[in-house]
Amino acid sequence: MTSPSGTPRILDLDRAGLAALRGRELTASVAAAEGRTMVAEVFADRAALVARPGDDGVHNAELMAAFGADIVILNMIERAWDGERLVLPGLGSFASVAALAECVGRPVGINLEPGDVPEIRRAEPEFAKRLVGMGAAMLCLTANPGTGGSYEGLARVTERLRNGLGDEVALWSGKMHHAGHPERVTPGRLTALVESGADGVVLPLPGTMPGVTKELAAEAVAAVQDAGAVVMGAIGTSQEGAHIDVVPQLALNAKEIGVDAHHIGDAFLPGMGDPELLYAYSVAIRGRRHTWNRMALGGRGSRT
Repeated sequence: MTSPSGTPRILDLDRAGLAALRGRELTASVAAAEGRTMVAEVFADRAALVARPGDDGVHNAELMAAFGADIVILNMIERAWDGERLVLPGLGSFASVAALAECVGRPVGINLEPGDVPEIRRAEPEFAKRLVGMGAAMLCLTANPGTGGSYEGLARVTERLRNGLGDEVALWSGKMHHAGHPERVTPGRLTALVESGADGVVLPLPGTMPGVTKELAAEAVAAVQDAGAVVMGAIGTSQEGAHIDVVPQLALNAKEIGVDAHHIGDAFLPGMGDPELLYAYSVAIRGRRHTWNRMALGGRGSRT
């Protein structure tokens, strides 16, 4: 199925279609799915807890895809980068991000950060260009605790990346938590990211950050979407490891405020969120039919 604009919904794509999705086409496909896109962030260097010693194991990206993720974002990519190839425990060695995407059957984005972080993860055009050339589906610019990232700083870095990368790259920007720089989330601070070149904006979901109410979040989402960008509602405050009974509140609030994509962070099992929480969240926002269909598209493709 396609949207009235002719853009295929990410909701309906098969493994090959998902793996090939990148750039502004990815952003448009997420928007076309009307708030039914699941995003899982995982550490690049971690095999899943279910992996057994002595065999190839299962990577966290595979496990989250099997539980319903449409998009996988790799965090701490430098830990899986040997200077020439990606080496992922449980999966093997890959010459490109595109090859990894074909293997897991999902578009693979990369988490970037400003400040003093390892080069391949540093939010600078020279490093980001390499990732885009390797087939990264999207770049997610955010900040972790200790980096001290402010919204004003993120806007400056977003503009620098957009100017250096061009218009076709999917660039999503924002914070999932304070990242060591407490400041109020406001519609103005988020739309400034769009004005700086982001085609996606990250917003902490109501219930995950002090002061982010449903009313404030709904106003911010509407402002960002009116400015022409999509919104990814994030669970990045370790609540990705909470009990499953928190899911209805977080998921339905996210639907009510109007986010386009739903992010599950990586802070539960080693380097990923709770797969069962992701599954329950997916069922809450898009039902069992679409969730099970996405889960059935799991399975490992070829390696290169």
